[in-house]
Amino acid sequence: MTIHYFIYAIFPNFAALSQNNNFKMGVTELKRKSRRNKAVANNRTATIKNLLRKPEVRNVDVEAIKAQFEANKQ
Repeated sequence: MTIHYFIYAIFPNFAALSQNNNFKMGVTELKRKSRRNKAVANNRTATIKNLLRKPEVRNVDVEAIKAQFEANKQ
């Protein structure tokens, strides 16, 4: 027994009802899908922004760091 036969057995005028605006189904699912799509898009943009981030550029004295390592070695 297919789902189509089941629907047509319960709603004999299902085709007419589905063409009308009186027969609405799946609104909750569409809202959920909309939320899911927005969440996926927000996660994607957050991931892209995170990947495009650059570290803060600081003026680092390389010679002072080398001297500090040499001092720690001894």
